[in-house]
Order: sequence, then C-alpha cells, then structure tokens
Amino acid sequence: MELMNLHRLGVPGRLDPLDLSLESGQLLGVIGPNGAGKSTLLSALAGLTHYRGELRLQGTRADLLTPRSRARQVGYLPQQQRSAWGLAVEDVVNLGRLPWGDRKKEAIDAALAATGLLELRRKRVERLSGGEQARVWLARLLAGEARLLLADEPLASLDLLQQRRVMQLLREQADGGRGVVLSLHDLSLAARYCDRLCLLRQGRLLAWGTPAEVLTPDLLGEAFEVPVHVDLSSDPPIILAR
Repeated sequence: MELMNLHRLGVPGRLDPLDLSLESGQLLGVIGPNGAGKSTLLSALAGLTHYRGELRLQGTRADLLTPRSRARQVGYLPQQQRSAWGLAVEDVVNLGRLPWGDRKKEAIDAALAATGLLELRRKRVERLSGGEQARVWLARLLAGEARLLLADEPLASLDLLQQRRVMQLLREQADGGRGVVLSLHDLSLAARYCDRLCLLRQGRLLAWGTPAEVLTPDLLGEAFEVPVHVDLSSDPPIILAR
C-alpha cells in the first residue's frame, strides 16, 4: 500500500522539486551533507513548511486534510526536543495522543514498552540522561499510532548502543506495516537498515533508490565532495571518507 507520494514537491529557495514515494513496510533514509535540505524535506512532509507541488497521503492530497486528520496519519519527531515543564515520562508520551483526543492506555503502554521506558514512566524527563530523553520523544511519536512516521536526525547525540536500538525500533515499526522516513548522517546505518535512500545535495535530489543504487563512490563523492570508500558486502557495511 502506498502511504506517501510526492510529485514535484519543492520549497522555493531551499528544496528543488522532487518525486518520491513510500510503501507501507518501507524505511526511507534521507541522507546528504549539512545544508542539503534534509530537515526542510521532513518539515514539508509534516505540513510545517509551505511547499509547492503535490503531496498525497494514502491517496489523498495532504492539503485537503484537516490538521487533525493529517496529524493522525503522520507523526513527526523534530530534530530539537526539550520539555518546557517538569513533566513525567508518561505525561510527555501521552502528548502523542493529542490528535485523537484521548489517553489510550494500550497505545501509551506499547510505546513505553517499545522504547524500554516502562520502569521510568513516573520519572521527570529533565532528570533523565540524554539518551533516555531521546527515547521519550520517540515514545511520544509511537503513541500517536500514525501510519507514517517522520524522524529528523533521531540518532543525534546518542551513543553507539542507543543508535542501534533506535534504528532497530524504527525498522520494527516499518516491518509492522508503517512507513518510516528519517534523516541521518551515518551512512553505514543507512545501508544496514533502510529499504530506500534519498540523497540530497544543496537542495537537489541527487539520487533515490535502494542502498546499493545510491551508496556508490561516485554519487557519495559528488554529494560530500570527498573520495569515499564503500563496502556494502561487509557486515556491517563500511562507508568511509578516504
């Protein structure tokens, strides 16, 4: 089932028009150097940045959906997160239920369990470590039960173990029938976990396809302006600047 389809979607001055699609069960990684347009693309998909062109969500034009209906279909995890109030973990996760106007216990408990936060549900967020807080924001995203999940650099500031756990969790969400779009800088993780990759450079779509199609020395060298060594046959894949 097609969850998302972009036709000539662009943000004037920031992102050239591009075409993309995403099926249920797929994890799409948005990659590229700093300033390539990754966050701009995710923000446009979330409806937070004005765009030109057409975006369809499960076959319906996104601009025809009410804000609440769109929020029920699309969950968004922005790059910067912090709690402005002294809230408990469970209270923050419950904010993911705002589009539905309820406190669905099953959804909240499932999100806490998936992110390993059940034992921390009563703790105040500001007393948690950076990695634990990152899991809280991710749990809030999952609690909304959206079919399409958008995550802008969810691995930022996480150690190696937490990076792997987050990627495994997002992979599980896709395997469960959701669609996932995330921006990330670690190309080895992108090769390991993503079904499709979108390579951006200076607001332009440079390549889109499978990891094997996108993660080539030529394309990565053009995008990052540095010679790149690529070994996708290694376990895990190895992608390094020469």
